[in-house]
Amino acid sequence: MTTKTLFIGMDGCTFTVLDEMTRDLPGEGVTMPFLAGLMAKGSRANLRSTPNPLTPPAWTSIMTGRGPGQHGVFDFIRAEDKGGEVYWTLYDSRDVDSEMIWSIASRQGKSIAALNFPLTAPPPKEVNGSIVPGFIPAKHLRRNSTPGLFERLKEAIPGFDAKELAWDFDNEKQALEVLNDNDMEQWVRYHLPREEQWFKIAEYILQNDAPDLMAVMFDGTDKIQHQAWQFVDPALVPAERSDFYNRMRGVCREYFANVDRYIERLVTMAGPECQVFFASDHGFTTTVETLRINAFLEELGYLKWAENDGSEQAIRREASDFANLDWSKTTAYCRTPSSNGIHIRQSTKPGEPGIDPKDYIAFRDKLIEDLKTLRNDDGEPVIVDVLKREEWFPGQHMERACDLTLVLRDNGFVSIRNLKPVVIKRPSPAGTHHPDGIFMAYGKGIAARGLVDRLDIRDVCPTLLYSLGLPVPKDIEGKAAEPFFTDNWLAEHPVKIGKATVGGGEKAKAEDMDDEEKRQIIEQLQMLGYME
Repeated sequence: MTTKTLFIGMDGCTFTVLDEMTRDLPGEGVTMPFLAGLMAKGSRANLRSTPNPLTPPAWTSIMTGRGPGQHGVFDFIRAEDKGGEVYWTLYDSRDVDSEMIWSIASRQGKSIAALNFPLTAPPPKEVNGSIVPGFIPAKHLRRNSTPGLFERLKEAIPGFDAKELAWDFDNEKQALEVLNDNDMEQWVRYHLPREEQWFKIAEYILQNDAPDLMAVMFDGTDKIQHQAWQFVDPALVPAERSDFYNRMRGVCREYFANVDRYIERLVTMAGPECQVFFASDHGFTTTVETLRINAFLEELGYLKWAENDGSEQAIRREASDFANLDWSKTTAYCRTPSSNGIHIRQSTKPGEPGIDPKDYIAFRDKLIEDLKTLRNDDGEPVIVDVLKREEWFPGQHMERACDLTLVLRDNGFVSIRNLKPVVIKRPSPAGTHHPDGIFMAYGKGIAARGLVDRLDIRDVCPTLLYSLGLPVPKDIEGKAAEPFFTDNWLAEHPVKIGKATVGGGEKAKAEDMDDEEKRQIIEQLQMLGYME
C-alpha cells in the first residue's frame, strides 16, 4: 500500500512570504531550501479564495469543490434571526451541505487521512481512514477523532499532548488584539511545538497506514502573520533593524524552517511515485486602517446599540466579538468582524422589527450608495466594492450569506465595536487576509511550468480526486488543474467526469447533536453573554 497523493495545507500562506523564505537572502540564507527545490521542479498558481477570504468557508470550499452558497458555511458562527433577537452557534461539519473529499474518496475504495482541517468535527461516519479535526478545544479532540485513533497516537508518539495540539480559544483571540512585544514573541513561539505535534501525527500515519490520500494542514502560518506580518513581509523591512525586529524575524524564520523540515520528511516518506500538492485558503497582505462598520451604520441611522446597564452580562456582551444591538430598532448591521458583511433585517409579520420585504431592493441600493460615500482622512474611499449575495454566493444556501459583503481598500477586516471615530489609522501596519492564496504541485506527472494562470479555490478538491485516479463528480463546481500536469500524463490519464456527489453531503450523514454537545454550546454562549 502506497500513498498516491500528499496534500499539505498551509493556512493563510501567500507567495509574498513564501518567495521570501525560499530565496537566498543576504545574511540569512534560504529559510525553506527543500520547498525551494520543489517549487523549481513543479508548477504553481495564485489561488482565488472565496468572496470573503476566511478560514471556515475557504477550507470547506477546498474540501468540497463548491462555493459557500452550495456548501452552506460562511463564517466561524452561524446565526438565526428571530425578529426580536438573534441567536448564535458555531459552525461544525453538520452544517456542511456538500460531500467532502474524504467521503468522496472513501466510498470509491480509497483510504484517507485528514489532520487539522476545520469543519471536520464530528468526523464523517463512513470514512475509510483517519481524521483528527482542527480548530476545536483539546477536551473535544478525542471524541471527534476517528474511534481508537487517539489511543494509537498516545501509545506510539512520545510526548503526545492534546493540549499542545488543539485549538486554544483564549490564545486564538489574541490574533485580533494588539500585543506588546513580549506577548507577540510568545504568540509566535506558541505555534512551534503545536505544529510539531501535527507533524508527528502525520509522520506516524503516513509511515504506518500509508493512506492513498495523506492530508495535513499547518495553521500557524495564518496565526503568526496576523500578529507578526511586519517581520515577514519584504515590503515592510525597516531601514534600520532593531534587536527586537531581528529577534522576531528570527523566530518567524524558525517557524518556516520547521515547516520546511516537515515537508521534506513527508515528501521523502511518500516516495517518488507520489504527487504532492500545497494549497492555502487565502493569502495575506498589509492593512493600515480600521473601519468600525457598525458605528458608521449607526451614524447613517440603520442600527441602534443595546443599552449597557453596567451589569456583568452587559459588559461581556459589549466586549464580545458578536454584534451587541437593540434588535427592535436595527435594520442593517454587521454580525462579526470576520464576516466583513452586512445583514439586512426583513420583517416576516406585521409589527416585527426589520424592513418590509417589498422594499428590500430599494433599501439595499440606498445602503450601498451610503456605504460608498465613506472616506478616510486622506479622502480615499474606504469601501471599494460591495458584493451582492445573489451574484457572489449562488446556491441553495445563498440566503445564509450576508446581504452585502464589503471589500475594503486594504482588504482589512471590519471592527464591530461601539467606538469612534469610524475610520482610524492603525498605529503600525498589520497582516490581513488577501483573496489570492497559493496552489502548488510537484512529483510524477507534474510539469515544471513555474507560475501558471490563477486558479479557483474550488479547483483543489477535483485536482486531488484526479490525482487519486478518481472521476470528478459532475456536480462539483471546480475542475481539475490540468495546467499542473504534463501533456503526456494528461494523455495517459484523461480527466473523467463521474456521478454526482451524495445529496446532502456531510449534513445528511451526521448524527443529531447530543445533549452534552448542546450543553457545551450553551455554556459558551452564556460565557459570551448571549444566553441566560
